[in-house]
Amino acid sequence: MPKEEWHALFPGSHEGYISWEDYEENQRLLTEQAQAHGAERRKSPPREGPALLQGVVMCGVCGRRMTVAYETISGGGCSPVYRCQREGIKRGRPPCQVIGGSPIDEAVGKTLLESFTPATLDMALQVQHELQSRYEETDRLRKRQVERAQYEADLARRRYMQVDPDNRLVADTLEAEWNDKLRAFAEAQDRYEKQSKADRITMDDRQREQILALAKDFPRLWSDPHIPQWERKRMIRLLIDNVTLIRKKEITVHIRFKCGQTETLRLPLPESAVTLFKTKPEVVKAVDQLLDEHTHQQIAEILNRQGLNPGRGKSFTTNMIAWIQSAYGLKSRYNRLREQGLLSRKEIADRLGIQPWTVRTLLDRGVLKAHAYSNHKYLYELPRKYMPVNNS
Repeated sequence: MPKEEWHALFPGSHEGYISWEDYEENQRLLTEQAQAHGAERRKSPPREGPALLQGVVMCGVCGRRMTVAYETISGGGCSPVYRCQREGIKRGRPPCQVIGGSPIDEAVGKTLLESFTPATLDMALQVQHELQSRYEETDRLRKRQVERAQYEADLARRRYMQVDPDNRLVADTLEAEWNDKLRAFAEAQDRYEKQSKADRITMDDRQREQILALAKDFPRLWSDPHIPQWERKRMIRLLIDNVTLIRKKEITVHIRFKCGQTETLRLPLPESAVTLFKTKPEVVKAVDQLLDEHTHQQIAEILNRQGLNPGRGKSFTTNMIAWIQSAYGLKSRYNRLREQGLLSRKEIADRLGIQPWTVRTLLDRGVLKAHAYSNHKYLYELPRKYMPVNNS
């Protein structure tokens, strides 16, 4: 039954393998690091994913912990998304909040770098306390191994001392077992002393230097590309208690530091997919201007050289330029040339009194001038001597 429903508790009534304090500490660690522990779980162990605030994000609407999902982005990477979906999982309701994580992670990381000074000492003490706790826990486990070996050696001794001296075969067997247990105890005790000494040296020198370096040079360590993401998450947890998110007309980010300090950030909502994929007005204007002198293929090449970004894809294509012209009601290059008085091949052949296939020959000789409106499709200028004269 849950502890709050117990009727009575009598600690120490029976000898246990571990103390009651160790049992409660183990339960606390299991609860904190459980991967599917239900509503009690507020944090989870730091993982390798890119979500910087994994395990510490809280929903500002319902107060529950938000989980992390990942979306694939162009280029093969992934972007974190913070989701409050506890009620959705339990009762099939829509997610309480779904918020893109990349801008939030970036803003929180920037805030840490800017406001690190007040929390430096607290962070260093937290790191030192964590390392000391790990050392003490490891030391307790090793000491228990020694105690177990000593217990087995004492038990073998008692068995040997209680045997009938006249039963030499049994006595010799028990004496050999006692000797083996004594050797195992001596080896365990020697191994414990060596490992404890090595741990103390590491704690006193290398790890202490790392703690001081972390406290004094946090910005450099945070930006180091060789630091894995889960290490940054550990840094976050030493500094931050939790981060609460509220999405309305803007995203409100409440940061609660371990030292009691709070910080509130306000971020604009991310652009929707429709906005991101929509062709920018400057691109439409550029296409409209270029249609006076260029074909769709030429316009795509010009825009790509200028480094303009289309709404979809990495570069402009002929089909994309044609879509922009149609979607935004731009006048086609064909109609623009026709308005300037240019003629089709049949029309200019009729005006000049020649066969249509002769038009190509005159074009190659430079007698006629043509303007492309599509791939291998042209409209022709009428030579000046054939143009009507304005007698007004």
